[in-house]
Amino acid sequence: MTLKAILLDFNGTIINDEPLHGQLLQEMLLSENLRPDPEEFREVCLGRSDRACLRDLLARRGRMVDDDTLDRLVARKSQLYLDRLAHLPQLPIYPGVVDFCSRVRTLGLPMGIVTGALAAEVETVLSRAGLRSFFSVLITGDMGIESKPAPDGYLQAVAQLRSQLDRLDLQPQNCLAIEDTYPGIAAAKAAGMQVVGVATSHPFQMVHRRADWVVDFLNTLDLDRVQRLFAGRERPEPPIGATMSDTPIASGN
Repeated sequence: MTLKAILLDFNGTIINDEPLHGQLLQEMLLSENLRPDPEEFREVCLGRSDRACLRDLLARRGRMVDDDTLDRLVARKSQLYLDRLAHLPQLPIYPGVVDFCSRVRTLGLPMGIVTGALAAEVETVLSRAGLRSFFSVLITGDMGIESKPAPDGYLQAVAQLRSQLDRLDLQPQNCLAIEDTYPGIAAAKAAGMQVVGVATSHPFQMVHRRADWVVDFLNTLDLDRVQRLFAGRERPEPPIGATMSDTPIASGN
């Protein structure tokens, strides 16, 4: 098996904005005269699209909303998010993201993003951070695709990359997914991909239980070793320093 493409999550993997999303969702509930619960964000929303998150938060409070109302709420939250980012002197991009993307490009591997965030949010962040050119495909939360943990977004990313680069004959098992949340890891696994978990949103050991590999940050991922493991040229020995899990990245799951 050959590694042919890398697909990344966005919130919590590229940009450290999960606290901002949690704050905005609490403000959204208050604006609807509903009581927020700060603990709900991690339980209900982390790793899922705003649409799925808001629908479930409202349902927990006995409020069922139609699609038009949900569209309005999602759009309002997105505008609040963009407004807050516009006032930040520097975006909270995780350390080493630019270096990681540059290394992937050097290896000749196409990259895509699979996220529940809206396209305007992703495009704004990537453009402002100088990252947009690294990504051939953006699968976003306003494309009508089922939210993670469903595999639909990852499968759509593979289909789009395959149509752009038919010479690759890309299949899900040729892709490495990089995720920080449990729903995201589950989505990539369900799509038939190996997964690197980034321990930015959950404890290292908890991510270790779900992902094939786990790292603290993107720039600690040994891409050369990943390629060797995919190709079966190296046995998955436990690494020195405990920066990655000892679970095989090419286990065939």
